[in-house]
Amino acid sequence: MGQDQTKQQIEKGLHLYQSNQTEKALQVWMRVLEKSADPAGRFRVLGCLITAHAEMGRYKDMLKFAVVQIDTARELEDPDYLTEGYLNLARSNEKLCEFQKTISYCKTCLNMQGTTVSLQLNGQVSLSMGNAFLGLSIFQKALECFEKALRYAHNNDDKMLECRVCCSLGNFYAQIKDYEKALFFPCKAAELVNDYGTGWSLKYRAMSQYHMAVAYRKLGRLADAMDCCEESMKIALQHGDRPLQALCLLCFADIHLSRRDVQTAFPRYDSAMSIMTEIGNRLGQIQVLLGVAKCWMIQKELDKALESIEKAQELAEALGNKLGLLKLHCLCERIYRTKGQQRELRDHVVKFHECVEEMELYCGMCGESIGEKNNQLQALPCSHFFHLKCLQTNGTRGCPNCRRLSVKPGYV
Repeated sequence: MGQDQTKQQIEKGLHLYQSNQTEKALQVWMRVLEKSADPAGRFRVLGCLITAHAEMGRYKDMLKFAVVQIDTARELEDPDYLTEGYLNLARSNEKLCEFQKTISYCKTCLNMQGTTVSLQLNGQVSLSMGNAFLGLSIFQKALECFEKALRYAHNNDDKMLECRVCCSLGNFYAQIKDYEKALFFPCKAAELVNDYGTGWSLKYRAMSQYHMAVAYRKLGRLADAMDCCEESMKIALQHGDRPLQALCLLCFADIHLSRRDVQTAFPRYDSAMSIMTEIGNRLGQIQVLLGVAKCWMIQKELDKALESIEKAQELAEALGNKLGLLKLHCLCERIYRTKGQQRELRDHVVKFHECVEEMELYCGMCGESIGEKNNQLQALPCSHFFHLKCLQTNGTRGCPNCRRLSVKPGYV
């Protein structure tokens, strides 16, 4: 298959894919991969296969094609192809929750400066790296990466990238419980979809609606949360987007949990867990198990709650997800207080505070915890964040956290 024919077949596959005929598109692209003698064409078709498998939640296949693509890039001996190949390796590992590998591949991309593609892709690289740091609960570095990605999006007038970054920022602020910002950013993403998204994939609309649903639920606006989640789920079902279906099922379950409707929540958690296990979203599995544990606690089934917590702890430790561990220690603290088991209670209280210290989840001005309750936060240019009220009251001549870190321990 020559260059022209390869190009035609790739375009044919894209047309089928955009018409929602995914399996037919995959068949066309696989034939190109088998028959094309043109390495550049093979590289491009591998990119199509990587994107398609990402959207279907077939993350192991996504990684497999990313590995083949990087080999093709080496064969082409072109730094532009290598940069794009390493980004796809990073994205594949991010989806499989291999966050340290993601960060490593992203750093490789950023070190390949000077290529024309790297200048266009650096925003996507920063976004993927930010998502990985967030998965590890390294909040300052995550925020730094998201802000960098946002600057690239603005500088290149890349509205699609801006939309994706806004969704990630919504997730970031939902995790550290600044629910106003958790809602603001996905609402901004939804605005971008409405203003610029005529030719975009519907996944951008679905993604913004899902993150709005999460924020509305956290704010206690459960009817609004349900409306947004239903719209997101409808698009996810139309497009066979398994990852988003799983997240919507989790969100539905959490909404029912907020209403203390445990009997409706349980089957939603089960369905979410089934898809997340199938696609390899271990971060999502932790969230499901936390929700299930809370359901058992409502039903006063404390030993069953502890079983769910134990499974979640194994996953959180394997991933290095510190926020998941903090939440688990918090739930265990409540359970062992109810059971009157003082030794276990003290153990989890100590571990909870160790997690807070390790993640720097406290305000460097007032010393109170961040992420314990809904609070407005403000980040300084160094990406350390504080209670907004503390900054307004005290002002700042530089970051107190950075000042503390710069003092050598031997001289404290």
